Parts: sequence; structure tokens; C-alpha cells
Amino acid sequence: MKNCPEVKGFNRRGLYRMKQFYETYKDKEFVSTLLTQISWSNHLAILSSSKSDEEREFYIKLSIKERYSVRELQRQLDSGYFERYMLSTEKLEPVPLKSIIKNNFLDTYVLEFLNLPGEFSEHEFKKAIIANLKDFILEIGKDFTFVGEEYRVMVGNSDYYIDLLFYHRGLACLVAFELKIGAFKPEHIGKMNFYLEALDREHKKNNENPSVGVILCASKEEEVVEFALSRSLSPTLIAEYTLKLIDKNLLRKKLHELTGMADLNMIDIEGYDD
Repeated sequence: MKNCPEVKGFNRRGLYRMKQFYETYKDKEFVSTLLTQISWSNHLAILSSSKSDEEREFYIKLSIKERYSVRELQRQLDSGYFERYMLSTEKLEPVPLKSIIKNNFLDTYVLEFLNLPGEFSEHEFKKAIIANLKDFILEIGKDFTFVGEEYRVMVGNSDYYIDLLFYHRGLACLVAFELKIGAFKPEHIGKMNFYLEALDREHKKNNENPSVGVILCASKEEEVVEFALSRSLSPTLIAEYTLKLIDKNLLRKKLHELTGMADLNMIDIEGYDD
């Protein structure tokens, strides 16, 4: 295409992208139903950043479900959302939750947009999330609707406060977030169970599902998490956060070690649509 003349409305780069698009999808079964549902700009972002058919299909479905703008999609591509989601479906397996719940949460959340200093308090952590709520919801999922911070629940004659409370439209349930700037500790489970029980008894509507809890901490040991949850029937997930983008090559290496890249086509990414 070195001497390809420019056609009105198309330059050499644009024609190359069209050729790449055709060659990538011409034999794929999902073409007719999915490809026309997102913008050309989103397709270009996916083609430029994805390494496999599974990854491309995942981001196309995710873009349709979440109605991403190209900026929002590019952020998810840059943060390795595909790899984090796939790793989460494996790591969250010991948690006694229905797959429909697990498929809507991640094991690791990337919060690089908070711009927090080297040291900060849990109060500052919470305030930074509130100040960047739009970006936080982009990271956790657009089905989340913010209900309130320091959400008050009353048990007996005492008031207790949940750090952040959301409602998940797809799951039809309240979701309580507890923020921890340190490592996960087993005693965090008891506190979250208490909050979820209070929400279900006093705040959940009759047509809603049981509340879900997310303990968002700076780090966690998988064995400690497994022990802490092994006898718990509570719908609580333990997730960790990072304040900077994760090296995508590192995420891909971890995913390869855990599942084998060759086995990715066996993973049901349709579960994200539940």
C-alpha cells in the first residue's frame, strides 16, 4: 500500500485499519451480532491493544454492556481490565457466591485516578473516591449507583456507619464497601457480616436480593482470605486496590500461569452479561 492514492474521506492509515479489521474478523462467528454495536473508534482501540480473539470479543461485549465512550474504553484497555477480570473469575472461586455475583466484581481494582499522596488515612481514601466518583464507578462497573457515604444503620440503640453504599442495578441488591488502607484481617469479615445483616433486615426492599459486601484493602494474603471465608456463608468479597496502573505484561504472565493462555477460549466470558 506504499503508493496507494488517497480516496476522498480515507487516508492510507484508515484503509490499512479497514483491511486489518476485515482480516481479523472475517471468519469469526460473532461478527454479525456484535461488531455493529460499537463505534469505529472503539474498534480501533480494541484492535490496537488486544492480543487475542478472546480479549477482543471480551472488550466488544464489555463496550456494548457498559456503553463505553472511546476514552472510557481506552482506560479499561490500559488498566488491563480483561486480564484482571479473568484472574478474578479464578481467584474468587472459593467464595460461596453464585457466579452471577462473582462475574460483576474484580479481585483487584486500579484506582490510579485518585492521585493520593504516599501516606493517607482511610478518611482521605474515602474522600478521594467521592471526589472522583465517576471514575470509580467506571472501574467497578456502570451498573453501580451511588447511595451514600458513611451510610448510617441503627442496631439496638447504637448507630453504625458503612464507608460507601451502592446499589447494583443488574444484581438488584445493595453493595457495601468497606475501605482499608492496610492488609486484610480476618476480623474485617465479622464487621461486614454485621453491616449486611443490618442492611437486609432494615433497608433491603422486598423485591431486592440479599446485600453484598466488598472489603477493599491495600493487600491480602490468599491463604488468609481462604481461611477467613471458608466457614462463612456471607456474600462478601475481599478485593485489593492499587493506586497505579499495573504492567499489562505482568498481568498476562499471571493469567498464563493461572489458566494457560491456550485455555482462555474455554472461559465463559458470556458470564459478564448476567
